[in-house]
Amino acid sequence: MRVLTRLYDGLVKAMALTAAMMLLWLMVSVVVSVAMRNSGNQPFAWLFTSSEYALLYMTMLGAPWLVREKGHVHIELLTAKLPVAAKGIVSRAVALLCVLVCAILAWKGYDLFHTNVVRGDYDVRAYFYPRWLLTISFPISFGVMAIEFARFVVGEDLLHTGEAGIHE
Repeated sequence: MRVLTRLYDGLVKAMALTAAMMLLWLMVSVVVSVAMRNSGNQPFAWLFTSSEYALLYMTMLGAPWLVREKGHVHIELLTAKLPVAAKGIVSRAVALLCVLVCAILAWKGYDLFHTNVVRGDYDVRAYFYPRWLLTISFPISFGVMAIEFARFVVGEDLLHTGEAGIHE
């Protein structure tokens, strides 16, 4: 079980690292594109397209790590006023709702991915890019987010701290 847990943790970290590299690529591609425009040249078509793809991948691959680190945006106004026992119930209920939503989105994402594979869909812009390479990120990301939210449902750690305001 420990090996499986370590592999899973490695997957979440690898997804976050890939998202960070995509963010770096976005910075580089924007700088290169602006420099090319300012020098009177037309930026490469693939430069813009790869930036669009990076936005999708960065968002989808980084989201599970953000859930794990409680780095997503949520409001603690309600949980800050609740008693400790009620805070735990509300926090676990919210996490359970998040699991359900993520599981549904993972299933629908898989359905979209499967449809793209069966139909052989391509995203045609600067180059032909198999659409399934884009949509595969949906079931993977939402599936891992469902697991991460489930850890807040059954684990000792709560999703909400109950402390309103910024504590960093």
